Amino acid sequence: MRGFSYFIKHFHGSPSSSKLLILLSISGGGLVAYADSPVDSRSNYSKSTNVEPKKKRILVLGTGWAGTSFLKDLDISSYDVQVVSPRNYFAFTPLLPSVTCGTVEARSIVEPVRNIIKKRNGEIKYWEAECLKIDPASKKVFCKANLDEALVGSNYFSLNYDYLVIALGARVNTFNTPGVLEFCHFIKEVEDAQKIRITVIDRFEKAVLPDLTEEERRINLHFVIVGGGPTGCEFAAELHDFIYEDLVKLYPSVKDLIKITLIQSGDHILNTFDERISTFAEQKFRRDGIEVLTGCRVLSVTESSINIKHKSTKELSSVSHGMVVWSTGVGTRPVVMDFMEKVGQTDRRALATDEWLRVKGCEDVYALGDCATIDQRKIMEDISSIFKAADVDNSGTLTIEEFRQVMEDMIIRYPQLDLYCKSKHLLELTDIFKDSKGNVRAEVDLKGFRRALAHVDSQTKSLPATAQVAAQQGAYLSRCFNRWDRCKSNPEGPLLFDKSGRHEFRPFLYKHLGQFAPLGGEQAAAELPGDWVSMGRSTQWLWYSVYLSKQVSWRTRVLVVSDWTRRYVFGRDSSRV
Repeated sequence: MRGFSYFIKHFHGSPSSSKLLILLSISGGGLVAYADSPVDSRSNYSKSTNVEPKKKRILVLGTGWAGTSFLKDLDISSYDVQVVSPRNYFAFTPLLPSVTCGTVEARSIVEPVRNIIKKRNGEIKYWEAECLKIDPASKKVFCKANLDEALVGSNYFSLNYDYLVIALGARVNTFNTPGVLEFCHFIKEVEDAQKIRITVIDRFEKAVLPDLTEEERRINLHFVIVGGGPTGCEFAAELHDFIYEDLVKLYPSVKDLIKITLIQSGDHILNTFDERISTFAEQKFRRDGIEVLTGCRVLSVTESSINIKHKSTKELSSVSHGMVVWSTGVGTRPVVMDFMEKVGQTDRRALATDEWLRVKGCEDVYALGDCATIDQRKIMEDISSIFKAADVDNSGTLTIEEFRQVMEDMIIRYPQLDLYCKSKHLLELTDIFKDSKGNVRAEVDLKGFRRALAHVDSQTKSLPATAQVAAQQGAYLSRCFNRWDRCKSNPEGPLLFDKSGRHEFRPFLYKHLGQFAPLGGEQAAAELPGDWVSMGRSTQWLWYSVYLSKQVSWRTRVLVVSDWTRRYVFGRDSSRV
């Protein structure tokens, strides 16, 4: 395994002072930190001669969940922190479906970046710009300001970095489907949600114009959502409530012509949730009149129709629409794809990192959030070295105590082992070595050790592209940067039996805190830790509480509560503002 080198060297200058140079280097990530501390032994020594060590530059690309979480928890007293992002705010993206229908206003879910960074103990430099290119060889990033070209001066500039944190997120994945970019709406940015809101109002205004046929009115009022994941289902529910709680009162003449269709390529909507939630959602949508088409693949989209193929029957059909919203996963941004080619990571959907979020094949670069994926190391790649390190008496076998000790370390280093034990409902780690009669063997050799762990790597899974994952990664990486100057152990070593300080840098471990699926009509479904599934009105109130607690500031909390109250009292606003 790669190691963590620690080097201390004393320099002796004048007899009155000495300097301590500490060099910390993480292989693969290449983190280097210098501490230069003069020691004065004379009372008349001038403080003005003390030379402040030059701070290392951390450049953060992106102000989404990952980037903002990293900045909020980072101790910037030890670093020169710079931020580049094309949007000067952080958006609470889980509430974007609510913005599309006016349940919550767009300004209520955004917090200016400068409001966030000014609270830090020090200065964080921010530039509203788009990253165009990353040059890892020269440690430089090329950017273009997201400002009017008519303003005086060039919009192009470059920045140097010592450590680069890539948190650029992802773009919508169209799967190269013809017509999607031209004729579909997305729910990825605040601007997308605002466009959807205007389009919905436009369709109703169009449908009530005189001289239109009933068929033309029906087509204008057919709303199609492609993608039956959490975002697609939540938007379908929000749209249904907006239409039948507010718009039909304003446009009663077209009430019977409205139709909402949800298209899902899989066999069920919300297929990442518990089966009970998926079934509950499908039944509720059908009761509400939302047509759910499962097992259908979209072949192309035109200005007035969407062409689909039914997987089971291979039948092709065309559906006329007034608006299509595309919500089917995430894709890689062009600048990230270009960087992946430079570091030898072609033919991947996202940047590959190790368990410490360090980009593979590139020093001093870290990636987190939707633009990255953790390439989890396999147990079977290290099985021989693990056994050798655990066999402290060189007997060729492991005792129960030796086995238990190494397993405790392996669960930290290889998260898939913990998942394997949970999936097999193993109460004790030693249960892996029980024989057919339930007896635990006193000792086990390498062959038996390998056989017992042969299927553990099958539990390795990619983390979902969610705000929850990105936020946890940002907080984790900031803690690592805050502690690197005090590190005394190997961050990669799962088999260090020195109890004094092993695993000071544990690999990133995602803790799933549950997920919600608002289904409209003040009803929601939730899948929470401990295999707890909740559905109904009480779950909707739990959703309110959790989403309020996760807001980035008290300002946005107050605004969101105000919007919810206004909607409850006065209904949603149907103006095009």
